[in-house]
Amino acid sequence: MRNAKLLAAVAALTLAAVSAAAAPARWRAATPDELRRVIPARAPVVKENIETEARTASGVVDGRGRFIAGVVMITAGYSAEGKYSHFFLTQVPLRVGDLELPAGEYVFGYTRASDDTIRVSFYRAATGEHVGDAEARRSTRKGTGVRSLLVNPPAGGRANIQIGRFLLEYRVTD
Repeated sequence: MRNAKLLAAVAALTLAAVSAAAAPARWRAATPDELRRVIPARAPVVKENIETEARTASGVVDGRGRFIAGVVMITAGYSAEGKYSHFFLTQVPLRVGDLELPAGEYVFGYTRASDDTIRVSFYRAATGEHVGDAEARRSTRKGTGVRSLLVNPPAGGRANIQIGRFLLEYRVTD
C-alpha cells in the first residue's frame, strides 16, 4: 500500500513537471530597467551605430526571460533616414502578418498604403537586407491613443505592435 502511494506521488510530480515544461510561457510588459538591458543606446545598423530614443522603448518578456522589444531610432543624418525608423529585436520566432521572423535583430520602417493601412518593411539590422513586409491596420478601438511604439504581450500566442494609430498583428511561433 505504501509503495502504491509513493508510486502515485512520483507519477503525479512527473506529470506536473511535464505539463509545466509544455505550457506556453506567460508574457508581460517589460520594465524600463529590463528594456535598458536589452535595447542598445546605439543600435548596430549595417555599418553605423544609430542612437535610440530610450523613452520610446517598449517590449514584453516571458517567464523564461525572452524578449520582444523595440525602440525608435534617431536616424537624421544617417543612411537609414527615410528607409527605417525603428530598431526591433525578438528572442523568439514570430509571425508578423504573413511574414516569418526568426529570432534576431531587425530594423523597420513604414509607408502609408491607404487611409487605413501602412506597409511595414523589415530589414536585418546587421546587413540591411530586406526580409519582408507586413500590413498594419488603423486601430478601431476607442482609447488606444497614438503611440510611437507599443509592443503588447501575447495572450494565447497572439498580440499586436502599435505604431502610431496602427496595429501590426503578430504571434509567437515556438
